[in-house]
Amino acid sequence: MNKNINIIEIGIDELMEDDAVLVEEARKAVELSYSPYSNFSVGAAALLDNGKIVRGANQENVSYPVGICAERSTIYTAQNLYPNVPVLSIALAAKGRDGEFTKDYVTPCGMCRQAISELENRYQRQIRILMCSAHKVAIVDTINSLLPMSFI
Repeated sequence: MNKNINIIEIGIDELMEDDAVLVEEARKAVELSYSPYSNFSVGAAALLDNGKIVRGANQENVSYPVGICAERSTIYTAQNLYPNVPVLSIALAAKGRDGEFTKDYVTPCGMCRQAISELENRYQRQIRILMCSAHKVAIVDTINSLLPMSFI
């Protein structure tokens, strides 16, 4: 199997205006996180095909499997608010225990990668993923770059 992974890395201050807005919304969404157990707050913002931006954050529960990640929280909210409207891109940001944005990129977990893959398949449309660190953003044009062998 030969898979090419195309990841673009740029500074937050180098983002195009639409991407900069989405990243800022993801950073704001971090404050919506309820993460008293991991102390790892993640926010996400999705740009929809209708121009709307939907935010979400991770929500934890003492019964660990009951929680939900920011990415799935965001895309499921988007699909409930705007049924049948594709997601064009999603940005992720996180703060660690120190309350600062992470030095490393925050990436979707395996469950979120599969959920994003399902959404790409549903609409037959790629979703750009912007994964933020404190000062830079890594961008992929499709979840296939992060999950080359999905269940779909």
